[in-house]
Amino acid sequence: MSKLSFIHGFHAVQARLRSDAASVRELYVAEGRDDPRVRDLVRLAESHGIRVMQVPMARLDGMARGARHQGVVAGVTARQPRAGLDDFLDQLHEPPVLLVLDGVTDPHNLGAALRVADAAGAHAVIAPKDRSAGLSATAIKVASGAADSVPYFVVTNLARTLDELKERNIWVVGTADDAEHDLYQVDLPNAIAWVLGSEGEGMRRLTRERCDMVVRIPMLGKVESLNVSVAAGICLYESLRRRLAAAR
Repeated sequence: MSKLSFIHGFHAVQARLRSDAASVRELYVAEGRDDPRVRDLVRLAESHGIRVMQVPMARLDGMARGARHQGVVAGVTARQPRAGLDDFLDQLHEPPVLLVLDGVTDPHNLGAALRVADAAGAHAVIAPKDRSAGLSATAIKVASGAADSVPYFVVTNLARTLDELKERNIWVVGTADDAEHDLYQVDLPNAIAWVLGSEGEGMRRLTRERCDMVVRIPMLGKVESLNVSVAAGICLYESLRRRLAAAR
């Protein structure tokens, strides 16, 4: 049997049960907890034949490695590998909107970026293998279910991947504080890959060199930068706004 790992939090566990119940082996809930939210989750797990156990809070703390688990932890096996990025893009029937994260190493930021990508209708999130947070239990919990709904692709060579996106006529649009134009002043294509770097360092040089265009988010207050997930939301929702306007 495959080695178990653990995910925690109501949204993360519920999303996994709904999207891939076969990967969930066990559900652990805090002893004595019997509120409607727990009962609904237990019924969902039992409907898939998943064993449910009530365990002491200290055991849940250990499984979640001290993270805030809301009294719910699931033991899961590795999911079936997702189709590669090329195959994924081949099967899309509309211009792709992608989010590329270059150097985002905080799992909270990754989880929040996945959540906003889901909300804004992005087709996928892409990150490099190195300098990347990875889909840890913390990132999955913060994503509130989006880790199961938004395809997340980890690539070995981000610069090469961006070149391949451009060959597909997907515009690579980076964000940087020193860009000449802000994102509200430029024409944006329907097929777009938004590239965001880490707070402080921004995009790496090779990443920026691959961009067809670099824009900035206008900053009218005293703060100098935005959290990467907030910036991702602004960019993705601007693409969504323009798509909706064109459809009217």
